[in-house]
Amino acid sequence: MLASYLGAMGYAHRRYFPLTPPAPPGATRATLFAHKPLSDLDKGERIRACYQHACLCYVTSRPVNNASVRERFGIPDTVAASRLLKEAVDGGMITVRDASVGTRSRTYLPFWAA
Repeated sequence: MLASYLGAMGYAHRRYFPLTPPAPPGATRATLFAHKPLSDLDKGERIRACYQHACLCYVTSRPVNNASVRERFGIPDTVAASRLLKEAVDGGMITVRDASVGTRSRTYLPFWAA
């Protein structure tokens, strides 16, 4: 149904191959990604996913911590969630809100909100 609507609007080909209509100057473009399990993501994609989670949490006034990352990505153990957060911090996409607190109580922010 969505594909037929987009086709009628001129944004998708009848066979559902995406067409890129010319964007007006100053327009915002969005790229949608299909769901992939965390185990199928490469390092860059994992960092981007953690960054996007941090951005979403920031604008909804929720903390980003080990528990929120485990819940969001369906990670059963804290070690994998901590590794994901560390990759995103090392990649410069998120920062620790208060480095003086212990690792158990840390919360994180997107780099632009620090």
